[in-house]
Amino acid sequence: MGIGYVLLDGAADRKDERLNNTTPLHAAITDHLDRIVSRGSLGYVYTVGKGIAPESDVAVLSMLGYSFGKNYPGRGVIEAIGSGMDFRDGMLAMRANFASVKDGYIIDRRAGRNITEEELKELEKEVSSVKIEGADIQFKGTVGHRGVLLIRAERPLSSEITNTDPAYKVLKGFGVATKVSGKMRVEKSKPLTKEKGAVLAARLVNEFTEKVMAHLSRCNVNVKREKEGKLPANCILLRDAGCRIPRVEPFEKKYGIKAKAVVDMPVEIGIAKIVGMEIVNCRERSLEERAEIFVSSLQNECLVYLHIKGPDEFGHDGDLFGKKRSIEKIDMEFFKYLRDLSSRLVVSCDHATPCKMMMHSSDPVPILVTGVDGCKAPRFAEVYAKKRLLGIVRGRDVLHRVLRLERGN
Repeated sequence: MGIGYVLLDGAADRKDERLNNTTPLHAAITDHLDRIVSRGSLGYVYTVGKGIAPESDVAVLSMLGYSFGKNYPGRGVIEAIGSGMDFRDGMLAMRANFASVKDGYIIDRRAGRNITEEELKELEKEVSSVKIEGADIQFKGTVGHRGVLLIRAERPLSSEITNTDPAYKVLKGFGVATKVSGKMRVEKSKPLTKEKGAVLAARLVNEFTEKVMAHLSRCNVNVKREKEGKLPANCILLRDAGCRIPRVEPFEKKYGIKAKAVVDMPVEIGIAKIVGMEIVNCRERSLEERAEIFVSSLQNECLVYLHIKGPDEFGHDGDLFGKKRSIEKIDMEFFKYLRDLSSRLVVSCDHATPCKMMMHSSDPVPILVTGVDGCKAPRFAEVYAKKRLLGIVRGRDVLHRVLRLERGN
């Protein structure tokens, strides 16, 4: 049998008086996950490092054992690869968010989080029609409000530039969430070095941002959205620039075990491609179908990694009870099918997304490893993760530790 590795996106949280001073993980009814917890032990994980509120890309890579430091390729590159775009070294790739702007201020970084697939296709065409002299622009809408921007110029571009999205900044080479006080404006991208490639990249990003805002403000899809009482997707926020293809040690060579990724978002698909995992794209699959794929894949003596997105979005929306319901749904429709597995299971989160903050935090997250004897916990929850047998683990050490257990070392 193989090893199952499940990451619940943004499920960890902080105590809230609206849930009797507990968290959504603690308050949720999770009978099936509770049964799995009874077969193992809990601990805490700093997915990237203490004091760092990571984005999902760098957090997942760290939880898979990959550390980059200042050589991190940038989320833009990972999402471009995951979206099937033809990215090459020297091009600039950036993660994009459709957002809503009014009177110069950002009123919603995700344009109401209700962009339909049809609207996204129309918006992609509108953005792709924007031209910048001396550069080739490629834009792809991926899922909902999300997209990827590629810029190719006459000279190689540098990723040493700042974001236009004020909610994220670059720290030690990778993106981290940052708390913004007061009203937010679209920021100007600035070069972080005097290198010509960085100066040019910042200029092109700013020119693109200005032109696309002017264009989107009058496009048909936004006129229609406003008539329907929806927020317009009249701005694109850019972050996490990258300019080179990451080259890492393949997962199988690193750990001596094959790996399969059951994933759906471009960032997770990109990560799986980069580290050489077999990919099962489950974008159109239900949780029950994903569970079936997950369980059947464990028969192949490999590590099966699965990422579940749901709780993170409720955290960003500040919807505490929606997050609790999301966790309960995952328990009923996914963990139900794992409760009696004999395979070793690892369950954790890529980061915390506290509802009161409505953004990622630097909090450690709980981790469960089955097949480990010791002090048992009743629930997969933050309070029980403290002072448990597994102790505090660094994200990059998780799989090394699990594989040592599996191999009896």
